[in-house]
Amino acid sequence: MSVFANLVGNLADLLQPLFHNGAAAAAIILFTACVRLAIHPLSRASARGQKARTRLAPQIAELREKHAKNPERMKKALMELHAAEKVSPLSGCLPSLLQMPAFFLMYHLFSSRRIGGEQNQLLGHSLFAAPLGERWTDALAHGGVFGGAGLVYVALFAIVAGVATFNFRRTKRQLAAAPAMPPGPDGQQMPGMGAMTKMMPLLSFATLFTVAVVPLAAALYVVTSTTWTAAERYFLYRDLPVAGVLATAA
Repeated sequence: MSVFANLVGNLADLLQPLFHNGAAAAAIILFTACVRLAIHPLSRASARGQKARTRLAPQIAELREKHAKNPERMKKALMELHAAEKVSPLSGCLPSLLQMPAFFLMYHLFSSRRIGGEQNQLLGHSLFAAPLGERWTDALAHGGVFGGAGLVYVALFAIVAGVATFNFRRTKRQLAAAPAMPPGPDGQQMPGMGAMTKMMPLLSFATLFTVAVVPLAAALYVVTSTTWTAAERYFLYRDLPVAGVLATAA
């Protein structure tokens, strides 16, 4: 944690001539961009893998039908198909999983009063009138929604809502055009798939809740990462057949 605190502090010092009191906030945004840039090759690999899995969907459906009465044989056949095509069923999870440590580090860094036995100096930084270590409830208690700190959150909520609306409309269009998902081993649609299809376009709006409850520093990480994700997926998946939408819209 001390190493991470020093990293953010050093970035803030470098950016101070440009951003002055907002240098720490700018350092968080820059750090987030660096994290996303570092895992971008994995995101590209994930996109290639998803396109390959979409291309294999008819073969997967055929294997499920062929081995419907033998789940173990079906599982082995699916693994052999993925191996032959050099496609990992889990590749789409890697970019999200690798972001989690960075998010939790940011959360704990700005939730801890002491780091390495010393006072956490980063808590003294702010974004305009909003301290990086405080939450939306603190902003509401000191000035209300349209106070200095409250307006910072209004801006963040507006960005998240805009990105979520973009994702919502895009996902709704794709889901409306997507064909039915292949049936499960018993010939029936997978349990809960209908509810998942209805809820999936709304998942992006859950980020609003995250921004409201975590420290502002972690909220900046979330907003930056969410915006990056929306732009990245738009370009990486723009030519993906609609049959693959359920694996990419979450």
